[in-house]
Amino acid sequence: MESIYQNSTDFILLGLITHPAFPGLIFAVVFSIFVVAVTANLVMIMLIRLDSRLHTPMYFLLSQLSVMDTVYICITVPKMLQDLLSKEKTISFLGCALQIFLYLTLIGGEFFLLGLMAYDRFVAVCNPLRYPIIMSPRVCLFMVLGSWAGGSLDGFMLTPVTMSFPYCGSREINHFFCEIPAVLKLSCTDTSLYETLMYACCVLMLLIPISIISVSYTRILITVYHMSSAEGRRKAFATCSSHILVVSIFYGAAFYTNVLPHSYHTPEKDKVVSAFYTILTPMLNPLIYSLRNRDVAAALRNVLRKHGFSRTLQVGHVPGKY
Repeated sequence: MESIYQNSTDFILLGLITHPAFPGLIFAVVFSIFVVAVTANLVMIMLIRLDSRLHTPMYFLLSQLSVMDTVYICITVPKMLQDLLSKEKTISFLGCALQIFLYLTLIGGEFFLLGLMAYDRFVAVCNPLRYPIIMSPRVCLFMVLGSWAGGSLDGFMLTPVTMSFPYCGSREINHFFCEIPAVLKLSCTDTSLYETLMYACCVLMLLIPISIISVSYTRILITVYHMSSAEGRRKAFATCSSHILVVSIFYGAAFYTNVLPHSYHTPEKDKVVSAFYTILTPMLNPLIYSLRNRDVAAALRNVLRKHGFSRTLQVGHVPGKY
């Protein structure tokens, strides 16, 4: 009963910078990134939905990545922005648990989704004739549902255990959101066994998609190397380069957080890396795909052209007086 009472107390989030000298400047920068990230991802989702040329498995998976990134950044940044302007930087016990669950679900789902996107590129480059059959709408739907289910499984397993520990010491979380390692530091019991099991779980979740990505792109590189057409090699590389860049950014940060030993971690480094993949990555992903992808750029121009044309018609159609 005492443990439940203790766990019902609010936590205090110290923020990305514990005592910022210019909170207004930090707010402006983070808010700008947030607006760009949400806008860019929503535009990607809209373009993929509206343009029939983008109704392919690759863009269907990409639209799900944008959905995940949109929800992902909305979990942490609004609360962070609120704390920058408020003296009360508290988060309730249930709010902290919800943040952990959604964070784990989305980061786990993105792990699996990026691996499946690599498999999609492997089929497109190495088995183009069988691509419509292998990557059928039914298969794509199962891929997406599997990604969400795999991520939520991680959330359902780790969130209840994390929040069941008694937190009877300081309530100050040295972070800008409820990330598990930062929360566990406040526990007044030994959590080393749980942290070891959690480490093994995270490594396993990383190894599965990384293995798929490594095998897929190894086969892609071999196939591209043996292509006789320079144009074919260029198109194959252009198709895959954006995905490789996104994977490198996301998994690089995930590797630091989940694989490197504790001796490499400090609260300051952990917050910077967490900010990178919770704030910057959701903004970079749609920008990388849109700036490096001709199909997306063409779809955007098409939508803007149609919108501009319809507005011209509305302005030009003024009833005359007879």
